Amino acid sequence: MSVDLIVLAGGRGSRLDGALKPAVEVAGRSLLSRVLDARGLARRVVVVGPDSARPAAGEAVPAAAWTLEDPPFGGPVAGIVAGLAALDRPAASVVAAEWVLVLACDLPWAADAARLLVPAATDPGLPASVHGLHLTDEGGRAQWLAAIYRLAPLRAAAGRLGADAHGSSMRDLLAPLTLRGIRDAAGAGSDVDTWQDVERSSALLLTEADPVAEQSDEE
Repeated sequence: MSVDLIVLAGGRGSRLDGALKPAVEVAGRSLLSRVLDARGLARRVVVVGPDSARPAAGEAVPAAAWTLEDPPFGGPVAGIVAGLAALDRPAASVVAAEWVLVLACDLPWAADAARLLVPAATDPGLPASVHGLHLTDEGGRAQWLAAIYRLAPLRAAAGRLGADAHGSSMRDLLAPLTLRGIRDAAGAGSDVDTWQDVERSSALLLTEADPVAEQSDEE
């Protein structure tokens, strides 16, 4: 099974006093660099974000794998559409991936989230009628930006929105898709929206064991 990765790094960081969210450091590393730890599970990687966020990626992503929705700050759906377009640009000899991993740039444990999502998508018992898998937190909230989607249905859903993708909600985009949640008991999909989240996540990363390993032990 082939998987491509879209990292959404174009948010404003309004709850972080306007800080460039991909560059915010958690436990000594930028959020974007932590999310890009998931790239080992993907064939190709596209980061959707402003040029100002490039240094936060370090050497992990070449310039050709960087794009931005036009106009910028169009929200996650517009970012996904831009990411899909970037994945379509390589030479025709590149066969399209079956799945697309979609991760927001504010997930300190994104690589752990990917290690839950990718194996679930490769499960031979997964029905073809399931178009995507997403993490679901302990409160039952679907985490659509910690998810993996079949490329063809996701592309069709994006095409259905057309120009309305800019500013659309993830609920609008995913309405035609059949999705399945994966219980995220360890909090691998926990995001960072505030400076308090930064402090909490930093403390956990510096003092606690790997959350996915703990979840596996519990199971």
